[in-house]
Formats: sequence, structure tokens, C-alpha cells
Amino acid sequence: MAPNITPSPEKRTLRGPILLRTAGEQESTYDQRLFELGSDHDWMHADPWRILRIQGEFVAGFDALAGMPKAVCVFGSARIKEGQPWYDTGVELGKKLVEADYAVITGGGPGLMEAPNRGASEAGGLSVGLGIELPHEQGLNDWVDLGLNFRYFFARKTMFLKYSEAFVCLPGGFGTLDELFEMLVMVQTKKVSNFPLVLLGTEFWSGLVEWIRGRLVADGMISPTDPDLFLVTDSVDEAVSHIVEHHKNLHLRATQATNTE
Repeated sequence: MAPNITPSPEKRTLRGPILLRTAGEQESTYDQRLFELGSDHDWMHADPWRILRIQGEFVAGFDALAGMPKAVCVFGSARIKEGQPWYDTGVELGKKLVEADYAVITGGGPGLMEAPNRGASEAGGLSVGLGIELPHEQGLNDWVDLGLNFRYFFARKTMFLKYSEAFVCLPGGFGTLDELFEMLVMVQTKKVSNFPLVLLGTEFWSGLVEWIRGRLVADGMISPTDPDLFLVTDSVDEAVSHIVEHHKNLHLRATQATNTE
């Protein structure tokens, strides 16, 4: 008869792609050890190995996501709980993106990452989560169908860009703002082209948009047309319709260009 074994009370954490049972929080992350030079006394020997580890993350990401259908990436706060209005909006967004024939990609965590993953999964679509190693481990949410966990933010961001055709930002904190401006810069500088961006929540985003127009445009820091790179709306239907129409128009222009050659 097999012994009755009670699972250890120690919690499970992810260290990059590795699942561990640990008694406490990790002291540092791979990202931190990469950028804080003094944290590694043997850095002259460790950095070449880091390059291989970084290369491995890109290879694993490209391999896992190579067969992705067209997808929309959704960003948002990890701190919004189930039952709050924005969580419900996130679920609705994930569902309607699937109904429009898109897969949904998020950061894979809780809150407004979990909500779109949940909506996509419940609607029978592909729900993808790209997690990140953090000092306070959050793990991948239960609604992720295809998940990867990254050590390095820059490898993860590359996957967001490479495998998404549009971006939607729900309300969020520093991480969401970082991802928003990363995508805006890529679109503005035409590193990626024809990627619609949507900010969902006019009250939440209004102060930032006013500052962009009243300071950045007014002071000549960006072009007057740069704020047109994104749509601000309260409507999930308008957000999804904006993405769909953008891609339809893009396909139409490509077809017309081919026919005139």
C-alpha cells in the first residue's frame, strides 16, 4: 500500500521555465543578475553562458509560437481581481477577439492578463500566456492553453511583437505603460507597420492622452499625427471592430497593389 504523503506547504515557483518547490522568495532574478554587474563575481566567465541562455529563450519562443494564427496582444494590470468591472471587460474582450477569429496573447499572469485569457478560452479560441520571472512569483494563470515563462523581459517583448498583429491596453501600472510605449515606439519608427493599438478606458487613459497632446505634441517632441497611432475607447465592440477593419483595409490595399503590378 502506497504511503499517504502530504504535499509540502512550501510554495511552487517558476525560475524561468523551471518549476521549483521553495520555502521562500528568490533573492534575485535572471534579469537582475544580467544588468547588475556587481552581483556576479565571476561575470567574465558567466556572461558567455548567459548568451547561450538568452539564445535558448529565443529559440524556445520561436519554436513554440511558430504555428500561431493571427493574434491580438492584450496588456493590463495584474492587480485587478475577479468580480471587478475591468475584469469583466477583459473577459468580454477575449471572447470577442476569438469571435473575430483572433487568438489572444497576454503576459500570462493574474488580473487583466487572466481575464482576456479566460474569455478566449471560454469562447473556444487559442489563449496564450507569456510569463516572466519576477521576485514575487505570480505564475501562469489557469486559462492559458499555450504558455511560456521567460527569464528576460527583452526576449518576452520580442515574442509579443513578433506574434501579434494588434495591441489592446486595458488599465494597468508601470508594466502596462512600459509595454504600451514599447509598442508605440515600434509603430512610430516603423519597426513594425500597420499594427493597430487600442487604449480601452477613456477615463483611465484621458490624463495620459491629454499630456501627450498638450506637452509632447505642443513642444514638438512628437509629430502632430503621432497620437493618431492609437484609438481610445470605452467600447469592446469598437476596439475589436477597429482592429478588424484595419486588417481588412490592409489586406485590400495589398490586393490592389498586387493587381496593379
